[in-house]
Amino acid sequence: MDFKEFIQKSYIRPWDIVIILLLTISSFLPLVVFGIQNTAQDDATKQAVLKVDGEVIKVFDLKEDGPTYTYKYEDADGDYNLIEVSGDRIRMVESNCGDQVCVQRGWISKAGETPIACLPHNLFITVEASDGSEDGSLIY
Repeated sequence: MDFKEFIQKSYIRPWDIVIILLLTISSFLPLVVFGIQNTAQDDATKQAVLKVDGEVIKVFDLKEDGPTYTYKYEDADGDYNLIEVSGDRIRMVESNCGDQVCVQRGWISKAGETPIACLPHNLFITVEASDGSEDGSLIY
């Protein structure tokens, strides 16, 4: 039995093959559309926000090819935290608190990631994105 004879004896008609191919190809359409949409959103800017007692002290711009620098936060009581920014990531390098959990936390770079917290100094560093990709954010 050759292919032509198989087609003639089967229940598949020529238009059935065209419809199956068309549906198979169109099933990949959402992948293409959302892939194009995600590449357009990669231009979102990220910022690290330093808050002490709920008050914003400083905002650091996080850029992939950005500079590496340190920032020292010191309050009136003599408590200090040394913060390092390297490109698109940030970390706590040094602190004079007793437990040093904030220093051991390491680098953060993604919006919505668990923040760096120095509880003895009531200091928090969070990363926020301008495109609203973190949980609970609103775009106006």
